Amino acid sequence: MKNIKIILLFLMSGMLFNYSCLDDLDVDVEDPDEIIGGNAYQSLADYTSGIAKVYAGLALSGQQGPAGQGDIGGIDEGFGQYLRAYWQLQQLPTDETKIAWNDGTLQTFNFQNWSSNSEFINAGYSRFLYEVELANQFLRDSSDDRLDAAGLTDAEKAVVRQYRLEARWLRALGYYHALDLFGSVPFKTENDPVGGYFPPQYSSAELFNYIESELLAIENEMVAPKENDYGRADRAAAWALLAKMYLNAEVYTGQAKYNETITYCEKIMNAGYALASNYENLFRADNHIGDAANEIIFAIPYDASYMQTFGGMTFIINASIGGDASPSELGVPGGGWGGTRTTKNLVHLFAPDGNLETVTDTRGKAYGSGNGTFFTEGQTLEMTDVTVYKNGYGVFKFKNLNADGTPGTTGSNDASQVSVDFPLFRLGDVYLMWTEAKMKSGGADATYVNLLRQRANAPNVTAGQINDQFILDERGRELYWEATRRTDLIRFGQFTGGSYVWPWKGQSPEGTATDPKYDLYPIPVSDLAANPNLTQNPGY
Repeated sequence: MKNIKIILLFLMSGMLFNYSCLDDLDVDVEDPDEIIGGNAYQSLADYTSGIAKVYAGLALSGQQGPAGQGDIGGIDEGFGQYLRAYWQLQQLPTDETKIAWNDGTLQTFNFQNWSSNSEFINAGYSRFLYEVELANQFLRDSSDDRLDAAGLTDAEKAVVRQYRLEARWLRALGYYHALDLFGSVPFKTENDPVGGYFPPQYSSAELFNYIESELLAIENEMVAPKENDYGRADRAAAWALLAKMYLNAEVYTGQAKYNETITYCEKIMNAGYALASNYENLFRADNHIGDAANEIIFAIPYDASYMQTFGGMTFIINASIGGDASPSELGVPGGGWGGTRTTKNLVHLFAPDGNLETVTDTRGKAYGSGNGTFFTEGQTLEMTDVTVYKNGYGVFKFKNLNADGTPGTTGSNDASQVSVDFPLFRLGDVYLMWTEAKMKSGGADATYVNLLRQRANAPNVTAGQINDQFILDERGRELYWEATRRTDLIRFGQFTGGSYVWPWKGQSPEGTATDPKYDLYPIPVSDLAANPNLTQNPGY
């Protein structure tokens, strides 16, 4: 059984290395010593700390929690944290999420009218590529000659070589998120110079091919599914990332790869994972144990006693609590930031008439007595003012409560800090990817989507009922607020343009068509100015 304590100590040890805080959002590092001191690696423990820092790049924002000595500069440290930046870029421009805050250019995400000067786009772009560079530097410092110089035993070298596989997976993940959000980005590996070098810009297809080749090269060498420490990548994590890439391959490369999607979904489906019996437990403070852990393939872990940040799950949970809601009922007595809530379009996936009191699907019930998801008390379904939290229903999917209803751990000095892990890949998504790929390849099959619907107390469907709109809607019902919606809408041609609108799309209260250029985010102007090899995405 995986042990949460292992990964917490793993991440804590990673803070012993003084990775640089970049003074601006240019992720090119002039000197390797700015990332790790040249003589830092002298033992296996040092290498454990080194790979821990690469993992910590997904969960934390700097060298001390919850803020201080941030990894990237030029923006509030919480906004620049990896998961928070990724979640905002994936959620805020969609029908699932709107944010009330007026910080900087934040409202442009609500409207799909951002520009290449957005500090939040810059932060996400820099954070993803910073993660890539952390992995590159670890790989530089763990080459065979470096291991020999450090005097490691053969057994210790074998451990570090496993760390290297995980670093390559983490690099592939960072590049995948950059590919999905920006399309064409600067490309570097551990074999490229660190300073005085302008990396070339890879096209979407080139980047896709590189990520695919890396994952195929490492998949069979990684630890077997469910056999690694909790919070570390294993073979199934590589399969999940491949399946996700293949599902969206037509967007990235112009070539569909649905058969490959099916293949890698089935590898996971045959690897011993199982659906959690209770959907809500997947998003609780103890989702690292019990049957929730049997469904989660890879999670970004959080524990308020050891890992504090104003990004990550602390942001996702606290920003969702406002209005008449009591933060203590969601396990954060010191929190509640009144920022994010949903539009009526998500509500209508569960209740076409807007009346959630009649909904039997447990994924979309009205919140009350500690149960359910949508918080309606004092809220309006219509969103006449996007900057007012009480316009739109609250979404309490993630809660800092344990499965038995007891509060999860909060920070000893900051009760807004939470201990909920973010399920980046889980079996429920794999079932839906498989169902979509089967439909797209001409063999619609309702078997696995019905397992999800049965868990949610929703009626079964037949293979004949499975079409594009059903899949998109069912992904909305199963995966809302899990940072998949933008990618899904783009794949089905409903993110930009006017075929599908929602409140405040195009800065219209009722929603209007938007420019297809917004299917990709722009390359930040600061990086364009710094690297003559870069070309801006079309339309910006």
